[in-house]
Amino acid sequence: MSQDRHRSYRKTFPSKSDVIALTPDPGVGQMLHRMEALGIETTFDRFDAQKAHCGFGLDGTCCRICNMGPCKVTPRSPRGVCGADVDLIVARNILRWVAAGVASHGARGREVMLALKATAEGRMPLPIRGEAKARAVAAAFGLETEGKDIAQLAGEIADILLEDLSRTVPGPHRTLQALAPPERQDCWEDLDILPIGAYHEVFEALHRTGTGTDGDWENVLRQLLRCGLAFAWSSVLGSSIAMDILYGPPRRDRVMANLGALDPDYVNIAIHGHSPVLPMAIVQAADAPEIQALARGHGAKGIRFFGICCSGLSALYRHGGVSPLANAMGAELVLGTGAIDLWVADVQDIYPSLMDVARCFHTRVITTNDSCRLPGAEHIGFDHHHANLGEVQELAKRIVGMGVDQFPLRSRAGTYVPKVSMEAEIGFGVENITQTFGGLENLLLLLRRGEIRGIVNLVGCNNPKVLYEKTLCDVADGLLAKDVLILTNGCASFPLLKLGYCTPGALKKAGSGLARALEALDLPPVWHMGECLDNARASALFRALADMAGQPIKTMPFAFASPEWSNEKGVGAALGFRLLGIPSYHCVPAPIAGSEAVERFFYETTGPMLGAVMVWEQDPAVLVGRMIQDMDARRHAWQEDQEVDGEK
Repeated sequence: MSQDRHRSYRKTFPSKSDVIALTPDPGVGQMLHRMEALGIETTFDRFDAQKAHCGFGLDGTCCRICNMGPCKVTPRSPRGVCGADVDLIVARNILRWVAAGVASHGARGREVMLALKATAEGRMPLPIRGEAKARAVAAAFGLETEGKDIAQLAGEIADILLEDLSRTVPGPHRTLQALAPPERQDCWEDLDILPIGAYHEVFEALHRTGTGTDGDWENVLRQLLRCGLAFAWSSVLGSSIAMDILYGPPRRDRVMANLGALDPDYVNIAIHGHSPVLPMAIVQAADAPEIQALARGHGAKGIRFFGICCSGLSALYRHGGVSPLANAMGAELVLGTGAIDLWVADVQDIYPSLMDVARCFHTRVITTNDSCRLPGAEHIGFDHHHANLGEVQELAKRIVGMGVDQFPLRSRAGTYVPKVSMEAEIGFGVENITQTFGGLENLLLLLRRGEIRGIVNLVGCNNPKVLYEKTLCDVADGLLAKDVLILTNGCASFPLLKLGYCTPGALKKAGSGLARALEALDLPPVWHMGECLDNARASALFRALADMAGQPIKTMPFAFASPEWSNEKGVGAALGFRLLGIPSYHCVPAPIAGSEAVERFFYETTGPMLGAVMVWEQDPAVLVGRMIQDMDARRHAWQEDQEVDGEK
């Protein structure tokens, strides 16, 4: 991976006009035209205004850790003031990104773990809906279950998850120990990268990247791997376990997606963010007859909810009644319809610019988490200590009531809703996939015979450095045509939901093998697994199929792809899958091009070390070709292993 290749990439960033001309979603094009006509700035305008981007930032070679700098590494000045060379600077910068990703998913996960604990102890008035999940996890953790009710088990599990998140005294990471493949645990132990706890590994990452501490870039990257494990097994899996126990597993359903699902005659409430505790209560609160009567009294036909990013997806596949509209980069376009009465924002991927657009359309904005405040928004939510978790239902009713009160104030003349919508199937998980196929062995058989060539988890946030949503759709089209089954969640799933990939009708995009395998079961070729946290569902399916095949995950025809990734959580997600032995594929490179040593670590060294590398190809078609090549190589090795076993 040469720096020249990276520099050629910089010159090809698309513009807003490119997005308007080439977007696969006509609703996006219509809304960008509308926003431009109204003189309202969007993410795409601000991205254009930032060009040309800082080359030192793109390469990861700018160090801002101490106040002797910032230092930039050049041939004339190859070291920073402290003596840090380019390898150390790049390694420290990318480690801090991964640590931030651990904190991001871990913070929202902590909230649901605390909610599970509070519910188990009777301090939060919620039912525990995932009894089967709780009992399965309790068995995996080796808990004594005899004579214990579901609340007791849920409380014990919450304590284990919180301990894994926050451990300071070295000890076994119980979630990883109970649920990670033994082959992987042996690998991680040999590399000395087993984490102590998520909090500790973030603490340690910030410590060792501080001024004059760890001067060995390889040792810094060893800490990056520890953070990757903490991300995967606490911030992601631990959070997912708590959510499934508290709210129950996903359920299969069909919903309407895209902007055409908006109806100005309803009270329209957008749920935006990543922390599910209050959004779930908000959606449920609107079911109350008195709330519905209040809405009708104000002249509305009823109340509808719309998902932006992951809080909406989380409520969607557990409670229903939420239409997915947009990922973080499309949020301003949703506001631009003028059809939203109340915008409820919790945490993450909530751009400060939303307030500017909301003011243009008199949309009321509520923030609900102390970690995320927006100047000009009203704040109603949990306090910093989460001491008011027990008030969740009262808070939810109050927030919904504010949306209803806003309805008469919204100007009907100011609304513009593109007539674009699509039905989509959602709610896939290991349990209902197993049921649909009559056992995972039947899905494995399709994979073994090659009717399903491989399985790719296609996820990630969006990035204006590539064509918004089109890059992801191009990757999906290429994979489906080659008989690859796609799993998806989070921000990347929105274009797939909006544009018909999550319906059986999309089998027309599939190769003959994949189409034949799924037609009889009336399944779509893209399985929507939920919010970004639900990467845990994809990895669970990969683990289950590998175990059934009697193979380590690293030998199976699986892949992780985040073509348009844009933030610290995206680095952690890709790293988490590579630590499992599953390669990651991207159309946007990581900011590591300034160091040949760090590039080599990501693109080559982790191959023999972990069984997986990071792959970057700017062209989606070339990226798909690389994925197919790599999956075919794994398939060939797997088939050879089966033949050897057969001879034995």
